[in-house]
Amino acid sequence: MRLATPRPARAHARGLDRLPPLSDNELSAAQRAAAAELAAGPRGGVVGPFIAALRSPELMSRLQRLGEYLRYANALGPRLTELAILVTARAWTQQFEWALHVDAAARRGISRATIAAIARGKRPARMAADEAIVYDFLDELHETQAVSDPTYSLAVAAFGEAGVVDLTALAGYYTTLAMILNVARTPLPPGKRPALPPTLPRNRR
Repeated sequence: MRLATPRPARAHARGLDRLPPLSDNELSAAQRAAAAELAAGPRGGVVGPFIAALRSPELMSRLQRLGEYLRYANALGPRLTELAILVTARAWTQQFEWALHVDAAARRGISRATIAAIARGKRPARMAADEAIVYDFLDELHETQAVSDPTYSLAVAAFGEAGVVDLTALAGYYTTLAMILNVARTPLPPGKRPALPPTLPRNRR
């Protein structure tokens, strides 16, 4: 089991890490159990947003179980999942989330041109039809907190009702992680630099 190791608070673009890793002797019994559960799954340890979330071990345990389904087993498949994660990370300017998923998105088939456009806050010029549906659905959802009938109908036709629910929940889940990371000011993984401009242009289309 790989538990979080102690380290001093580190500098971050917006300040110090507010919720750095806990040392082994700082963990309560509930935190140890939650950390062990996380370590036994695909993530292999307490990393990223779960470092902060471990302060609330019951929440972290439930959150990571939801995340296992949404990232690895949802109705959209891995390529569109990674695209949705990048769109959500961009909406929240979440550098850690972006850094953790940008290469995975490319490996799954999202073009580097599409990734670069999303990073700049622009609608990619060329996307596969299903990618465009995911992008437009989430862009509209993040921008307006709702989805219009035409956008919804396209998504249902492409992914079915289950897929639309999973897509919406995927954005919600990674929004939760982005909020935790932003509040905690979790630093980027070692060797990574911020890749997202700090603010989005007012007109992204």
